[in-house]
Parts: sequence; structure tokens; C-alpha cells
Amino acid sequence: MIDLNSAQNALKDAYLMAACNQLNTNTNPLFAKIKQSSSDVYGKQIIKVAPVGLNGGVGAGTETGSLPTANENSYVQFKTTLKNLYGTIEISDKAVRASANSNGAFIDLLNAEMEGLLQSSKFNLGRMLYGDGTGAVGKVSSYASGVATMDSVKNLIEGMVVDVYSSTGTITANKGLRISYVDRTKKQVTFTTTPSTMTSGDVFYVQGSKDNEITGLGAIFGTSETLYGLNRANNKWLTPYTSDTEQEISDDVLQTAVDFLEENTGSNIDFITCGAGTKRAYQQYLACYRRNIDVTVLEGGYKAITFNGIPVVSDRFIEDGTLYMLDTSKFTLHQLCDWEWIEGEGGKILRQKAGYPAYTATLVKYADLICDQPNGQAKFTKIKSTVTNPFVHTTVSGSEG
Repeated sequence: MIDLNSAQNALKDAYLMAACNQLNTNTNPLFAKIKQSSSDVYGKQIIKVAPVGLNGGVGAGTETGSLPTANENSYVQFKTTLKNLYGTIEISDKAVRASANSNGAFIDLLNAEMEGLLQSSKFNLGRMLYGDGTGAVGKVSSYASGVATMDSVKNLIEGMVVDVYSSTGTITANKGLRISYVDRTKKQVTFTTTPSTMTSGDVFYVQGSKDNEITGLGAIFGTSETLYGLNRANNKWLTPYTSDTEQEISDDVLQTAVDFLEENTGSNIDFITCGAGTKRAYQQYLACYRRNIDVTVLEGGYKAITFNGIPVVSDRFIEDGTLYMLDTSKFTLHQLCDWEWIEGEGGKILRQKAGYPAYTATLVKYADLICDQPNGQAKFTKIKSTVTNPFVHTTVSGSEG
């Protein structure tokens, strides 16, 4: 007979390993390429020593002259706190009892709950990877009759629960709102319950996540005064290569950035990621010049077109016209442990939800992302989503839609 012990054993033994594999390799192509490590974790912090430049103890001289003066390597210390990443499933007592006499029904129950958890977790991990660590997922442009019009809905999805903060950073009465529908054409959001009035400039954050998410690309390429506890003004090498010049995508544009980064930072660009319209524009550029479009298969089974052997992939969370060129060997997701179930007294992972006839179990991972060499990465923010066909003198559209 199926009972809670059976459910707990299944979650621990059969589902945990599969969940880890799904989240670590199938979240998105970039997340799959980033190495994960438990090194440099001390208590609740990540403290990592990163070298800067060369040690300076090299030189040429005469046969009888003095040797070069020894100089120690230059290092800086990165510091960041481990971020707490959670994913919770809920199983009603009624559902457990209803499937008690049927192994098939019980397995279907757990499969459905785990699939929902994994889909939600992969969405949010992918979103955080490109975020700035604040948990912000959209800004209100206007509000009327229970409908919020947003500046962008790329980070929003049906079922997401958000807290709404004012433009000054104060939480409003709209806490714990659940999104019922996202109109991606009009950039509008409706909710399961009618919220209180919102004001232009209000910001949506994932529930309870404000300033608690991992240090994603948005933070690395951001304008905050500090990164990993270091002042950017005093550590210029923390500033990545950026371009906000409006331009069409081409091999020359990409190669210029690759050459600059190789010559000035020693980085080896091995991954390019961009918005879908930008990728389509690059495909059209290749077609215009009658070039074959090479395709490669990445870890996790993802297919990607390539630029000089470097995969070019699109991601739903990247803004239109934005393209990143990354040396992924410089990124590490430092973690206290891989995904684990939170265990209670006696090793129980399923616990009754206080005051409700339901049981919950929570996956957890304590981690944060560190880039050892921010200045070895590049970002373009104004890539056109059209290319000019030189053979017919017309513009080929690659709009974002």
C-alpha cells in the first residue's frame, strides 16, 4: 500500500538524481556550459582569490648584469554570499489517499508534481542567469481595470507569483500576486485576483526574491558601484567590453570583438548568446552572402548555428538587439552542495503544510555565480534585427515579432 513513506523514498531515491540532471544540464545552453564547484565556499560566503595581470618578475639583461626584480602575483579577493534557491512541491492528503492502492496512479501523481517543479525551476534559473541579482522581472508602464501594461514581459509567465514595489523600493499592498495571463503582444499582465492600484514605475519582483538572486550577467555588465565586494572605479578590469553603437550584425563585428578581447585580456570566446531576432538576423546575413550555416550540438542536446566554430544561441530572456560574447571558462557556479531535499526531524522531506490537508517538500541549492575575468566578456546592446542584402539592394526583415 502506498503511503507518505513510499512517497518520501521515491523522492529521495528515484527523483532527486533526475531532478539534478534536468536542472544542471537542461535549464538552458549557457547554464549547461558553466562549471559547478564546491570550492571557495566558507560558511555562508564565497571567497575567491582571482589573479590580475602578470607577476612582473620577468625581463632581459646583460650577461653580467642584475637579474629582474621579483614581483609577486597580483590578486584580488572576490566576496559574495551564497544565494538560497528553493523549489517546492505540494501534494494534497486526498491525492495521496486516492492513489494509495494503485502504484500507477501514485507514480503519475509524483511525476506530475515533479514535472511542474522542474519546469518552474528551469524557467527561473534561466531568468536569473541573465538577471542582475535583484529579482526584478518587469516595470509597470500603466495600469487600468486590473490590467498592468509592462515595459517588458520577457521575464513573466503564467503562474508566477510576484511582489510589487514602488519606484522608491518600498513594497506596496500588492504582495503575493499570481499572474493568470501574459499578453505578449500588448505587454499586458492580468492576475488571479484584482490587485490594488498600481503606479507607473512600480516594479515586479519574484515573491520574496528582492535582492536575493544569483549574480547574473545583468550584474556583471551592470553599472553598480561594486561587484563581488570590489569597487569598480578602483578596479577598472571589472568593466567588460560593451558596445551601444547601432549596427547590423556581421562576421566583422563579431571578429573585431573577439580580436580585442584576445589581444587585451587573453580571453577565449567560446559562446555567443543573443535575442531570437538577433540570431535570425545573423542567419539572414549568412544567407545574403551565400554561406553555409554550420550547426553544432551542445551539451544537453541543444542545436546551435556557429560563428568560426563558436556556438550562437538565442535565449528568451535576452532583450531585443542584445548579444553577449562570453568566455565560459571564466564562469563558475560556486555551491555549498548540489540540489538536495530539505529534511526535517527524522530525515522527513514531506511535511504537512500548517493548517492545510496537504504535504510539501522543498528542493534547495545554496550557490552564486562568479566570473573570474569580467573584462574578458563582451556585450552589444543595439544590434539591428534587419540586414541589408547587397545583391538585391533591399532590407531583409528579422524583426522580433
